[in-house]
Amino acid sequence: MVVKVESGKRGTPSRRVRLEDVAARCGVSVSTASRALAGGKGVRGDLRSTIVETARKLNYTIPTSIAGRKVILAASNAAMIDYGRNQFTFYVLDGLNERAKTLGVELVPRSIADADDQIALLDDARQDKSVVGCLFLTLDDEAVLTLTGGFGKPIVLINGDDPAMHHSSLTPCNRSAAHLATQHLLDLGHRRILFLMRRGRRTIERRFEGWQDALRERGLAAGDLAVEVADWLPDLAAEAIARRIEARGLDFTAVLAAGDSLAIGAMMAIRKSGYEVPADVSVMGMDDLPQAAFQNPPLTTMHIPMREIGAASLDLLLADLGGDLPPRRIEFACHIVQRQSTGPVHA
Repeated sequence: MVVKVESGKRGTPSRRVRLEDVAARCGVSVSTASRALAGGKGVRGDLRSTIVETARKLNYTIPTSIAGRKVILAASNAAMIDYGRNQFTFYVLDGLNERAKTLGVELVPRSIADADDQIALLDDARQDKSVVGCLFLTLDDEAVLTLTGGFGKPIVLINGDDPAMHHSSLTPCNRSAAHLATQHLLDLGHRRILFLMRRGRRTIERRFEGWQDALRERGLAAGDLAVEVADWLPDLAAEAIARRIEARGLDFTAVLAAGDSLAIGAMMAIRKSGYEVPADVSVMGMDDLPQAAFQNPPLTTMHIPMREIGAASLDLLLADLGGDLPPRRIEFACHIVQRQSTGPVHA
């Protein structure tokens, strides 16, 4: 195979070379190029050599191989066990597991209940030479991040972020996703849009901020439109919305929920209170869990690329092993999945 390499000045590319560029030059898929550069299985020896040589000629930074090594996956007990509240975690893990198989990496799950668990995990990972780094899934509170200081191996935060930027992280574009969702409702004529949420994690606070941003841009005040619940259960969301309607009447025309499970609860309460979705109230969720499409009516929501986030977390850890780049925060784009639970505002 003959590979033609076009370079910019002084033999360097005119822009940063991506994995897609390497794959295109070699006439292979991105996944094949990724496996070849990562030392994964399923790539012929001659093809692997061609891909590696092409990457070098293009000045593409070849990540360190972690095939046959271990990566510790740390998550809270709730995230690893209670899928009723943490379906997001299920789909992230699905993408992560598939990527680990491709790269030939052994994932070692560890549940974290308290600081002692985390200290033990970090000590074990530090001493075990076969462990190349850690993935922290939805673990990003201040206590957790404080304990990771001086760890010495890469830590990547999945669905979380480090305000001090000591660790790389991957999240959905939470703020812009909520902003887009709110804009969608505003464009339908809604002005009184409730935001239904469980507060606590920074990722959800970003969604709250995106809702506020969109209202502010239209000259609208958030005022008393935020409704909080204690957990991500539909029944709690239904109770909160029912109490609101009973106390104030129907003083809103739309609900944007920070998660699909809360949106489903909101629809339950609206119908039980004698109103219809979307004729009287439009309801919109965030996450695009599979059951969203099977609601009555089907739920309009923001699609969060959960599997892709899980898969990319290993690639980010791989890149951090090279030590050439500082920690960085990567956000994945989200998009609206428009179904029948939203519609134009009615007078």
